[in-house]
Amino acid sequence: MASVLLIILCFLLFLLISTVGFIIFMMSHSIGPKVIFKTIGRDIRAARLYFKTVSFVKKCHYQNLSVVDLFRNTAKKYPHKVCFVFQDEEWTYQQVDDLSNKVAHCFLSRGYQKGDEVALFLENCVEYVCIWLGLAKIGVITSFLNTNLRKDSLVHSINVIDAKAVIFGKNLSSAVEDAIPFIEKKDTIEYYCFYEKSMTDNNESVQFPAKSLNSLLDDASESSADVQKIKINFQDKLLYIYTSGTTGLPKAAIIRHSRFIWVSAAANYIAQLKEFETFYNPLPLYHSAGGILFLSVVLAFGGKMIIRKKFSASNFWKEAVKHKATVSQYIGEICRYLLNQPRTPEETQHSIKIFFGNGLRPHIWKEFQERFRIKSIIEMYGATEGNANLTNMFGKVGAVGFVSRILFWLYPVRLIKVDPETGKPLRNAQGLCIQCQPGEPGEMVGKIVNSNPINQFDGYVSNKDTEKKIIRDCFAKGDMAFLSGDILIMDEEGYLYFVDRTGDTFRWRGENVSTGEVENVISKALNHVACVVYGVEVPNVEGRAGMAAIQIDLKDIDLDALYQHISKRLPSYAVPLFIRICSNLEITGTYKLRKVTLQKDGFNPEKIADPLFFFNKKTYA
Repeated sequence: MASVLLIILCFLLFLLISTVGFIIFMMSHSIGPKVIFKTIGRDIRAARLYFKTVSFVKKCHYQNLSVVDLFRNTAKKYPHKVCFVFQDEEWTYQQVDDLSNKVAHCFLSRGYQKGDEVALFLENCVEYVCIWLGLAKIGVITSFLNTNLRKDSLVHSINVIDAKAVIFGKNLSSAVEDAIPFIEKKDTIEYYCFYEKSMTDNNESVQFPAKSLNSLLDDASESSADVQKIKINFQDKLLYIYTSGTTGLPKAAIIRHSRFIWVSAAANYIAQLKEFETFYNPLPLYHSAGGILFLSVVLAFGGKMIIRKKFSASNFWKEAVKHKATVSQYIGEICRYLLNQPRTPEETQHSIKIFFGNGLRPHIWKEFQERFRIKSIIEMYGATEGNANLTNMFGKVGAVGFVSRILFWLYPVRLIKVDPETGKPLRNAQGLCIQCQPGEPGEMVGKIVNSNPINQFDGYVSNKDTEKKIIRDCFAKGDMAFLSGDILIMDEEGYLYFVDRTGDTFRWRGENVSTGEVENVISKALNHVACVVYGVEVPNVEGRAGMAAIQIDLKDIDLDALYQHISKRLPSYAVPLFIRICSNLEITGTYKLRKVTLQKDGFNPEKIADPLFFFNKKTYA
């Protein structure tokens, strides 16, 4: 009896000490009882969803499963169910499996093997998925080329990887032809032309040596590739997806099977999807949003996806109703386009219950949700290659996600203080980064744990680019963290809100625009004049429009010729919307062009005495 009482007393003492310790810890971190009371329910719900996600990923890791393995399991489970719908044509899982097998056998017979790299330059269609999935079945890594890229940026995107082949759409052949003379391996690289069924000019020949992928696939076998001979592993490379950085050219981010699986699990469990949802996907498949997010759910768990060639605001709700879509995706600009459309009966007759995406601004959030009667808007934050990803799955207006104030150790992402002028992280006396308190803006970072597929950072094809995104001795000596390049701010409940990017890169029309790339093109066109490019806010428009300040005499510049030059060398979204002609550009003590004042001026003619020009779709006026 005495021993039982002693055990009870010890337990009560432990409980008391733990409670006191917890209270002291909470107080030392400025976490009061009000915050605990308001967030504990949310945190427990989120932890449950998070553990489901982690459990699935760890199971796949333990069993060494790949995306190919998961798709095969899904195809066996739903062979005759519709997997994709494109231009009213339905594709079953069996048909997708068959065509991807054809792709696998086609390239296997032509000497391609595990570890080879192929560039895919093709507009949205079901075959896009089948091609990269088929290549994945034999271990070939596919790089997704942005279909807006031309000349220098397209050449760079091909050169930066070890491309053995380029697979391109017939309608993009002229862009490939223009790039070929500048491709480093132009004498050994192979070109495969693919044309869609809906194309009307299939009989026109390509003006450079290219094999017809359609003809080769017609003769290929539909049987499954030998998995014993070609074992694809959980940590093998799967894809390269390009992301623009401050270096001025696209960077090829490494997407392993493990990351693809992690995204599929997170989207499935955190969004609390039901079995076999119908996804409406109007986004480009070369983006991680359109090409991985819910596509990974369809391949790994099952579901039907409606793929559209290009986004159409006028047809969005009509098609959502027609296909009985239950889930859709957005970027902030898409939400604005939809709000600007005339009201239609379909906008409230649809079955979409979940709208998932990023970039939805707080001031249109409620109006959007109420007008279109969306039950759940899930705003997310994260980079294609990053490990500091957040999700606002509980509908907090304006927030991009949250981090538990109580269970913060569960998911190691933090905000750290940075120099507002340089964007460089600030450090304390011990040489470690300084974590932000609620209300303090800071750069989002994610601790790198390479033994954990959820917290690992795979980086880029370029080791130099990878190193630039890693900060060492961040939370403790010897550790590493991923630098997001974004400034966020956290409230007392742990909700995070996007503020701005730390670098020069800005987003316009859903794309990252690199100021370095644009500056180089303009300067080169004008005999190397001083030029700075930056993003400026346009009222009621998502993102920042490009603006170029050029140090040149007005009589020495031909704006028509300038537009013709840059429009041929830059993607359409990177062409500056505004031009400012300056007599002098401010420089720093280290002879760097300073753009802070220019950014503050924006394009406001009341603040600017310099000549201003606006792009009117044909030239600058």
